[in-house]
Amino acid sequence: MNRFVIISGCSGGGKSTLLAELSRRGHATVEEPGRRIVAEERLRGGSALPWIDMAGFARRAVTLSLRDRRQAIRNAGDGWVFFDRGLIDAALAWENATAEPVLATLAEQHPYHRTVFLTPPWPDIYAADKDRQHGFAEAVAEFDRLADIYPRLGYRTLLLPKSSVGERADFVMAHLPAFPP
Repeated sequence: MNRFVIISGCSGGGKSTLLAELSRRGHATVEEPGRRIVAEERLRGGSALPWIDMAGFARRAVTLSLRDRRQAIRNAGDGWVFFDRGLIDAALAWENATAEPVLATLAEQHPYHRTVFLTPPWPDIYAADKDRQHGFAEAVAEFDRLADIYPRLGYRTLLLPKSSVGERADFVMAHLPAFPP
């Protein structure tokens, strides 16, 4: 059993807020690759942005996700490590943008814990911003792709409740063994 846990799902569904709460509770967390890439691209005037070059953005997200995993293996200790999205999300985006078959191989070579937590579409908290320029309909379509692919890759998906961040963190911890393997 793997101690790397994915928090995925709908954009604007509260993943980053949940990761911040899990971090506050003492767990290792890894920020979403996409947000970091957007910040870097904006800083350097690059074009690997999802609204300009989705394929380039997705390739960078895969590279960054692989680096994140290597770093987590070296630095995270023995506890749970929670990923805001991660390699499978990035590989799915790459495949969706280019039709290049990368997802199955990457998912097999770099497994995560078999339980994946998904943030459902939640219009009450969704907000576009300068780094999330797509609308709610696109966020729902992304959620649908993720909700479909994870079980096909052998993962058990659990929908996070539409509740407070504390209740969501409690939900996550209640569905994982008390100590990682």
